[in-house]
Amino acid sequence: MNSTSEKIGHLIFQIRQEKGLTQSEFAKRLNTSQSAVNRIEKGRQNLSMDMLGRISDVLNKQIVNLGSGAINLRIEGGHELHGEIALKRSKNAAVALLCASLLNQGTTTFKAFPKIEEVYRIIEVLESIGIKVRWLPGNDLEIKPPKTLDLNSINKQAARKTRSVLMLLGSLMHEHKSFMIPYAGGCKLGTRTVAPHLFALEQFGVDVVAKTGHYNITVKKKVAGRIVLYEQGNTVTNNALMAAAKTPGITIIQSASADYMVQDLCAFLIKCGVKIEGVGSAVLKVTGIQKIKKNIIFSPTEDPIEAMFFISAAVTTNSKLSICRVPIHWIGLELLKLQKMGLNIKIGEPYPSDNGITELADIIINKHNGNLKAPTDKLHPNVWPGLNPDNIPYFVPICGVAHGRTLIHDWMFDNRAIYYTEMTKIGMNVELADPHRIYINGPTAFTHGDVVCPPALRPASLLLIGMLAARGTSMLRNVYTINRGYEDLSERLNSLGAHITITHEL
Repeated sequence: MNSTSEKIGHLIFQIRQEKGLTQSEFAKRLNTSQSAVNRIEKGRQNLSMDMLGRISDVLNKQIVNLGSGAINLRIEGGHELHGEIALKRSKNAAVALLCASLLNQGTTTFKAFPKIEEVYRIIEVLESIGIKVRWLPGNDLEIKPPKTLDLNSINKQAARKTRSVLMLLGSLMHEHKSFMIPYAGGCKLGTRTVAPHLFALEQFGVDVVAKTGHYNITVKKKVAGRIVLYEQGNTVTNNALMAAAKTPGITIIQSASADYMVQDLCAFLIKCGVKIEGVGSAVLKVTGIQKIKKNIIFSPTEDPIEAMFFISAAVTTNSKLSICRVPIHWIGLELLKLQKMGLNIKIGEPYPSDNGITELADIIINKHNGNLKAPTDKLHPNVWPGLNPDNIPYFVPICGVAHGRTLIHDWMFDNRAIYYTEMTKIGMNVELADPHRIYINGPTAFTHGDVVCPPALRPASLLLIGMLAARGTSMLRNVYTINRGYEDLSERLNSLGAHITITHEL
């Protein structure tokens, strides 16, 4: 056994046998053929980083240690996309639900859960404090809590890679009078204050003090009542909901977000037995319960932000693309803006999602053949039902292929508009007016380039979209930021006619 491929193949063979899986069962879980598994185990199959990741997930064991080397994408651009793509489940809903699963002392199973880096980091945190997490066939995720959590063993490195760890405050406060969690990380979008979370929990009787590298949390006396949120944010609303869920009495949450991930969390908590009135409004009435111990199965909603990614990719490459299972109400204004720019969109009949709450529809994005015009008015995000703040970035390459001048005012996040200027490296005419406003002059003839991803998910994915449209071969380096939010993205784009190769720097 001389080659690296043979050694890896033999290791996979040994672990598969230890797990009691036949080659046929293993192949089915990998969504590949038994002959491919046979070649893998004999070292006769080239393995991509994505495939190694899938094998590790199925066997629940890391096959190779990739160290700190960057994962890059080599993109041969200039190809039209075609065919259809079904959306995965929402990243933002998923991370909130993972944190909320700590409220349940029974077994929680999430259906078709997204296998993305942001989810992996939260899972690593949960496992480090004693929670049993297991991937099941079909990307289902099973979560079983221990009798007692070991918060002293929390995985600090994983926690500091995601801002979502903040939502552990609202769930852990019910079982622990005092605890610490590491500082939250995530996208580098300037100063993103945690003060709204601290102000919200303060009103429940929870004291949060920021120390060097971590937050010190002390639960003085849990109290229900009227809670006013300092800002109408998604994660702070979720934190307040989790805090209210097991605080006895009635809590009124004022200035709540009504966005999709909040409504998903409300649906999950209602299934847990928590009574919530006003879902979809800015005022939520929550009747808390002392204990939650149920075996619960819940399906997160499909991702409207992923829908916007594929819409943007189709428009930027002037392609006809069918996008299936689109949560249509969560992207309605985006579609209207695009139609007013001249884009021909066909929207199918609505049908229910697996959770029975969200309405889905299949849509067709038709080729525009260079006939788009810049929007008459500026584009800017707002709380739902305004343009989703995470969808605003995907208008950047779209406006790049439209005729005219567009003003995008991305007022919610510091620095994100600055990252949009990275698109000039692949041919776009982007003027930075100030840290929140850019002007885009179109139409653009995208050019190939060699660019390192900026440290923010949405701006990084814009470069990928632009490179798909640029003739020639581009290199997009260190795509961990993109993998935080999108599952098997290169493979899924390749299934639509893209030409993307994954490379790894050791």
